[in-house]
Amino acid sequence: MFAHFNFHRSLLRALGEMNIKDPTAVQVKAIPLALDQIDLQINAETGSGKTIAFLVPMLHSMLSKPNPGGTRALVMLPTRELAAQVYGVCCELAKFTRLKIDLITGGDDINAQTELLQHNPDVIIATPGRLLELLKKNTTDFFDLEMLVLDEADRMLDMGMSDDVLAIAEQCNSERQTLLVSASSKGSISVIAKQLMNQPELVSLNSVWDKHANILQQMILSDGAQHKQEQLHWLLRNESYQKAIVFANSREKVEKIGSYLMHRGLRVAVLHGTLEQNRRDRVMDLLHDGQVNILVATDLAARGLDIEGVDLVLNASMARRGDDYLHRIGRTGRAGNKGLAITLVDPTEWNLAASIERYLKQKLIRRVIAELPGDYRGPERVKASGKAYGVKNPDKKKRTAKEKRRQNKKKIKQLRRKNSDKK
Repeated sequence: MFAHFNFHRSLLRALGEMNIKDPTAVQVKAIPLALDQIDLQINAETGSGKTIAFLVPMLHSMLSKPNPGGTRALVMLPTRELAAQVYGVCCELAKFTRLKIDLITGGDDINAQTELLQHNPDVIIATPGRLLELLKKNTTDFFDLEMLVLDEADRMLDMGMSDDVLAIAEQCNSERQTLLVSASSKGSISVIAKQLMNQPELVSLNSVWDKHANILQQMILSDGAQHKQEQLHWLLRNESYQKAIVFANSREKVEKIGSYLMHRGLRVAVLHGTLEQNRRDRVMDLLHDGQVNILVATDLAARGLDIEGVDLVLNASMARRGDDYLHRIGRTGRAGNKGLAITLVDPTEWNLAASIERYLKQKLIRRVIAELPGDYRGPERVKASGKAYGVKNPDKKKRTAKEKRRQNKKKIKQLRRKNSDKK
């Protein structure tokens, strides 16, 4: 029970209204360390409760000490959607207190944000790019900062935000408490931890090799793009689910699949990185309100977004890496609920699927849709690694052919230029 932590009564009241009673495993391990004001690195799978693990002790600490006058906590996240999500949870937790929480992200009115910062909110939840832009205008300072949190730290580093993060950290109170929160423990996390943290404690559980016991993971073989669309449509018509996410590896594939499913009467929205912010916000609102129940998305949606009620994940494209696969399927099977993850694999993706199975140290359960039989049954022979013999990478072949054409065109231009000079 959270009451055993002896949190401030306002926080316990808020937790009760949010129907959060029993702490998760990561919360049991991380909260006492966070309350001891030590630097902390938290590595745990998506959906394990990491957000509550750092927000509640952060707010409790503020309510237990006098206000120094300046901003006391800064939480940075890689995307606007994730920042807005954490902002919402933080506001719910602080609803019975007088703590002021503000959100600073790109795409919003910078003048309004400047005014917000000048009032020294207790907690700022922000994306690094916009926050650094404001700091360069001397709109605020972090001399009184008590806690710095880098949430989804691995994702921020993957997106090339390390320089911005370090530049912001340099302007923070050097005696602050620092928390790095992530779903993995990549080498880059250790590098930035050494630069920002002082003898941090490590809380690590639910590693990327866990079998996700709450998620049934299946693989269906497919002949190609058209066959995959038909399989997706069948699955979305015949599986039982409240909400589903369909993942694809590019914006073009997301748009094509989304259009195909919409024209067949399904309630579908698409989400990818090139959408304007107001459209992305609209998509998330439609999904949360239940006006659509299927989201077709790139991996933008795979990291950190907490969409309640997702119990089906479909991979229309095989994830490119094991980490990406785990973050995708981690959208379901959350908080002890059951989930189903189905991956469609065509002949060009077999070796990638085999690599990810080796990474996971487990096999995906093979499944066949009897109503949609295909010609592809898998490779005739496989290596000890599970990969097929003699399968070339079609993408590499295309790149090689394209490069040869480019070189030939360059040679022709050079010959024409020489002939022209002779004349």
